[in-house]
Formats: sequence, structure tokens, C-alpha cells
Amino acid sequence: MPITTCIFDAYGTLFDVNAAARQAAEEPGQSALRAVWPKLAADWRAKQLEYTWLRTVAGRHCDFWKVTQDGLDWAMEASDLDDITLRERLLALYWELAAFPEVPDMLAELKAKGLKTAILSNGSPDMLKGAVESAGLGELLDATLSVETVQVFKPHNSVYDLVGQHFDCDKDSVLFVSSNGWDACAAAGYGFQTAWVNRTDAPLDRLYAAPHHVLSDLRTIPDLV
Repeated sequence: MPITTCIFDAYGTLFDVNAAARQAAEEPGQSALRAVWPKLAADWRAKQLEYTWLRTVAGRHCDFWKVTQDGLDWAMEASDLDDITLRERLLALYWELAAFPEVPDMLAELKAKGLKTAILSNGSPDMLKGAVESAGLGELLDATLSVETVQVFKPHNSVYDLVGQHFDCDKDSVLFVSSNGWDACAAAGYGFQTAWVNRTDAPLDRLYAAPHHVLSDLRTIPDLV
């Protein structure tokens, strides 16, 4: 079946999750952060995701802003950074993460081809609204779908169900794109066509399904539809 709808994960796929720590490290007076920001960014992201999975398994849902704060607190302690002002700055920057450079042109090309485009994310509606507006992507997206509608994080099937419920489309008419290997695998198992954006040349996750396409960035997404 032809692809009619392109769905994108947000954090790490459209938006650069390292941007907050990198930008803060470049600001005056941040020599301590400057020395450790790559580790802090990696730890922050790892704990953010880990907490979503643990909360899902335990049935203890909270919104993504809470796990984002909790992940940062763990990461700052792991890097011996005890600075409330820095914490607040990093959290503020997370609301305005930069989009990857290829994102606007890629989305515009999909829209020119007549495809529907949307975000499907763990992010809370307010967080996603801030990121989309900051990156100027609002006119290029038909919808922003948040897990808060179903109160459970990816990769629960009820999250992927949101796409068909919103667009009234068949699973195999959807191209789902994520930089998270586990997300791309799970979406493939759900029944979507999937593309894994493997920006770090990571190994493929050993799961119950595999992505249909593996890309180094988003530039060639329009060639897949």
C-alpha cells in the first residue's frame, strides 16, 4: 500500500536532544559544564528514557516533563554538578531545542508530495508545542500526537494506535521515523513501515522486529515515499 502518512518521533529525531547541554556549556561562567557536557547530555537522555520504561512497567505514569527533570537531576549528580541556576537553565533550553538542519526542507518536500506529517512523541503537549514553535515547524506538521492521551509511554501499542485514530489510515500506509532503534523496531512490530535514523552508527537492537530502512539522517526520507 502506498505511504500516505509520515510520522516522526520528536526528541533525537527532529530535535537535537544534546542541544541544551551544548548551548549552556558555551555560555559565560560554565567552565565546569564545558568539561563534562557530552557525558551529562548522554546520561540525561539515557535516564530520561529509562524512567519512561520503568514507569510503564510499574504502572506509575507521569508526564515527560517530570522524567526529563528527574533524568537531569541524576545526570547532574553523576557529573558532580550542584548548581540550581544551571539546572534551571538546562531545563529552560529543553523547551526550545534546535531542530536538526535537514528537518525543515525534508518536511516541506513531504508536504509538497501531498503526504500527511505528524509527530508521535513521549513528550507532553506543552513541551512539544514549545519545541515545534521554537523550531518554526508548525506549518509543516498536520498534527502533534502525545502519549498523554493514553497515559503510557512508548513502545506500548496504544501509543502507536493514536496514528490510525487521528488520521483514519491503515498501518501499512504509515512511514514511522525514529532515531531510537527500539522505537523503530517496536513500530515495525506494530505494523508500520519504519525508518531508523541511526545518527550514531549504533548496533541494531535485538528485538521482535526490525526497521525496514536504516538511514544516517533525515535527508532521504522523501525518497522512501
